[in-house]
Amino acid sequence: RRVSLRNRRVPREDPARNELVSRSLESAQQCLFNQDYGTAFVHYLLVLNLAPVLKDFASESFRFTLFKWADELDSLGRIQDLFDCYEQALELFPTDEVIINSMGEHLFRMGFRDEAAGHFHKALKLKPDYPEAKENFYRVANWLVERWHFLMLNDRRRNHKYQQAIQKAVEGGCNTVLDIGTGTGILGMCAKKAGAAEVYACELSKTMYELACEVVTANGMNGRIKILHMKSLEMEVPKDIPKRVSLVVTETVDAGLFGEGIIESLIHAWNHLLLPPQNTQDPSRPPSQAGRVIPAGATVFGMAVQCLEIRRHHRLCVSEIGGLATAAAGELHSPVSCSSEDDSTEPYTTERLSRLPGGYTPLTEPFNALDIDFNNVQELEGLCSREVSRVRLPVTGEGLLDALAVWFQLHLDQQSSLSTGPKEDTCWEQAIYPLIVEISCRDAYLRLCSVAVARDGREFRLDDCLDPDKPRNNPGPSGNPNPSLNAEAELCSALACLGTEQSSGPRDYTMLECAEMALLNNQPYHDSFRRALAKLITNLKDARSVQGPSQGQGLEVMPLTDPPSDPMDPGPDPFYVLDVSEGFSVLSLMAASQGQVKAYSSVEKTQHQAVLRRLARANGVPEEALEFWLNQVEDEQAVLQRPSREKLWSAIILDCVETCGLVRQKLMEKATLARCLLEDGGQIFPERIVLYGMLVESDTLLLESAVQGQEPTLGFNIAPFINQFTVPVHVFLDLSTLQCRHLSDSVELFILDLMNTNANYTNRDVKVQASASGRVTAVPFWYQIHLNEEISLSTFNQDSHWKQAAVVLHQPLAVREGDWVRLAVTLQKSSISISASIEEEAGETGTVDSVKSPIR
Repeated sequence: RRVSLRNRRVPREDPARNELVSRSLESAQQCLFNQDYGTAFVHYLLVLNLAPVLKDFASESFRFTLFKWADELDSLGRIQDLFDCYEQALELFPTDEVIINSMGEHLFRMGFRDEAAGHFHKALKLKPDYPEAKENFYRVANWLVERWHFLMLNDRRRNHKYQQAIQKAVEGGCNTVLDIGTGTGILGMCAKKAGAAEVYACELSKTMYELACEVVTANGMNGRIKILHMKSLEMEVPKDIPKRVSLVVTETVDAGLFGEGIIESLIHAWNHLLLPPQNTQDPSRPPSQAGRVIPAGATVFGMAVQCLEIRRHHRLCVSEIGGLATAAAGELHSPVSCSSEDDSTEPYTTERLSRLPGGYTPLTEPFNALDIDFNNVQELEGLCSREVSRVRLPVTGEGLLDALAVWFQLHLDQQSSLSTGPKEDTCWEQAIYPLIVEISCRDAYLRLCSVAVARDGREFRLDDCLDPDKPRNNPGPSGNPNPSLNAEAELCSALACLGTEQSSGPRDYTMLECAEMALLNNQPYHDSFRRALAKLITNLKDARSVQGPSQGQGLEVMPLTDPPSDPMDPGPDPFYVLDVSEGFSVLSLMAASQGQVKAYSSVEKTQHQAVLRRLARANGVPEEALEFWLNQVEDEQAVLQRPSREKLWSAIILDCVETCGLVRQKLMEKATLARCLLEDGGQIFPERIVLYGMLVESDTLLLESAVQGQEPTLGFNIAPFINQFTVPVHVFLDLSTLQCRHLSDSVELFILDLMNTNANYTNRDVKVQASASGRVTAVPFWYQIHLNEEISLSTFNQDSHWKQAAVVLHQPLAVREGDWVRLAVTLQKSSISISASIEEEAGETGTVDSVKSPIR
C-alpha cells in the first residue's frame, strides 16, 4: 500500500527562532547569576513558550527563578504581579506539584486559606508522598475545619438536645427554618427530618459550605435544603429566601458567647429574615405565623480565679531574666486585654480550666453576670446601652487575682439547656479575661473595663492603678459611674478582702504575644542560655589567647547573614553572636552583656527594639554592643555592599521548636547554612535536639481528631466527609493534664544534630515495651534541647513556654503488658509521622532497630 507524503507537513528549522531562544536562555542564566530574578523570569517565559522541548532541561532553574522573584514581589507588596507570575508558570507546568504547593504557601500567608487548601490538596493528588504539601495541608486543615467541629459532633448529649428542641419547635408549627452558620448542615437536616416544609442554611466558610453540600446530598436532602454561601447579614427577602421564616436555629457562639457575632446576626434576622415574635397579647396567632430562635437565650456566669498558668502568659512575673534586671522594660502585657480603650486587643482568650497545668483556685463563688433573651429584639438592640449594674462578691479564699473565668448556659427552649461550665463534661472551653477590670458588651464582645476592690469600707479601683493619669470615673447620684463615660452594659465587680498597690507616674506599655510572655517568664530557659553562652565565649577567648587573631578573615559569604565589621572599635576583635529567634527574644542582649561581644537581634518591631534598648542601658550594656540585623538588611546599601573585612559568627541562635510543639519549618536548611558561617570553635545553639515520646491510651485525643464510631450522627452520614480533614498530629497539648493512660515509659524517638550533618537521618525504627495493657491511640512527644554537652532544656516541664504534640494513630493498637511495640518514626522537613506495630522479638526499650536515609 502506498502512502502519499505530498500533503504531509515536515517541520522545518527556524534559524531566527532558534537564535532568539539561545540568546534568551543565555540572558536568563546571566540574569540569574546577577540575581536579577525578574528579568530572568521574563527570559525563561519566552524560552519555554517558544521551545517547549526545553521544559525538562530548564525546569529546575525556572522554579528557582520563580520562587526568588515571587519573594521579591511579596516583599515589595506587588501581590497581583506575584500571582500573575504563578499563573504564567502553571500554564507552562500545570502538573508541577512544587509550583502548585508554593503558590498555596503564598495564598495561605495572605489569608486565602480556602484557596491555599485547594492548592495543597491538588499537589498531594499529583504526588501523595510530597512531604511539604502534606505538612502544609495538615496545617491549613486546622484553620479550615477547626478541631471543635469533631468534639461537637462527638458530643452526643449536645447533639440530642439540639435535635429534641428543633423537633419540638417544628412539630409545634414552625415549618420554615433558617440555619445560620450551618457548618456540616446537621441542624438544618434535623429540621428537615422533623418535617419542616422549607429549610434554608447559610455558611460563610467556603470549605464548610462545600462540605455541607456534600453531606446534605449524601443524606438524600439535595434540593430539599437550600444552602447559601454567604453571611446571614447579607441575606435578603425575597432575593435569597422567598419569605420570612418562622424558626432560626444557630450555634454561632464561642466560649465567650458573643465572639462569633450572634447578637448582630440575630438583630438582622429579626429585622429582615424572621417573622415577628409571638405576641403575648394575641396568643391566637399560630406558631407558623410567628418567629422564634433556637437557642432562646443565655445566662453568662463568671468567677474570679487565681491561676499561675494564666498569669505567666499575660504579664511579666519575674524581676530578672538571664541576669538582666527587667524593671526598665516598662509594662509588658499580652494582646488579651481587658481595656476598652484599645481596639487592637482581644478582650479574652479561651482555656479549658479543668486541663490547665497546675490547676486554678476559685477566689469567689460563680455569679450571674448577664441574662439575654434571643427572642426579644428590643433587648438585643439595647444590650450595649444598659445601665451599669454593680455586684458585690465576697471572696471565698485568699490568693492573687489573675483573671475572670466566664462561661454560659445556653437555653435551647424553656425545658432544655446546655452548660459550658468548667465542671461540665462538655466540648466547650471557658473564656478567660486576664487582669480583670467592669464587664461590658461592646462590639458584640463581653469586655472587661475596670474592677473595684473593697476593703474596710474603702474602694480601690484597679483601672486607676493601671493608668494613674486617667480621670477618675466619679459616681453619680445613683452611685453608678457617670454613664457618659461608658454608655455600655457593664458589671463592676467589687471583690472584698483583696488588696492592691497604687503605682505612680506614667507607665510604658508594650504588647507581646501570650507565648512571648510565657517565654520571658521561663527562667530555666534563660539561665541555661546564659551559662551556655558564657562557656562558649570563655572557650573562644582562651583559644584566641593561644592562637592569636581569629581565622577566617577575607572569607566571602552572603551579605544577609555575615556580621559587618566594626573598624571604629579600638579594642580587641569582638565575638559576633546572631540571634534569629522568632518574635521577641532577649538572648542577643544576654550575649551582649557577656563583654567583648557584638550581638545582633532579629527582633523586628520598633516598640520591641525600644524595650531591648532600655534594658541594655539599664543593665550597663554599651549601645554599640547590640544591633538589630533586620534594620541593616532592609537598608539597600547594606544589602548591595559587602563589608570591607569579612567576619564569621561566633554563635548563631536558632529557634528550633514552635510553641505548638512541632519542629520549626526549614530548621535543618537553616542549620546547614549556619554551620558555614561559624568561625573555628563557633557554635549553633542548640547543638542537638532529642525527640522523646511514649505510648498512651487517650479517648480525648480520638474525640478531637475525628468523628468516632460506626453509627451515624443523629442518623445522618457526616463522618466520612468531615473526617477528610482529620490531622494526625495534634498540637498545643498539655501532656501533664491530658486525660490518658500511660502504656509505656518515655523513650528516645529521634535525634536532630544541628552541628554534625552526617549524624542525621529521616527514618528510624524504635522498640518500646508496653508497661500496661490497653489500646495505644497516640504517641505524645516532646524535646530535650541540648545547648551543649552539659546544658539542656526540656519542652515538657512546668516552667516551659512550649506545649507538647502527639501523633494520633490511624487505628488504635491493642497491647498487653510486656508486649514490644515497633515505632516507625519519620521526620521529613518539620513533619513527623509515626506508625506502630506489635514486635514479636524481645529487645530493650528504646532500642534502635534500624536507621535509614541520612540527611545531607
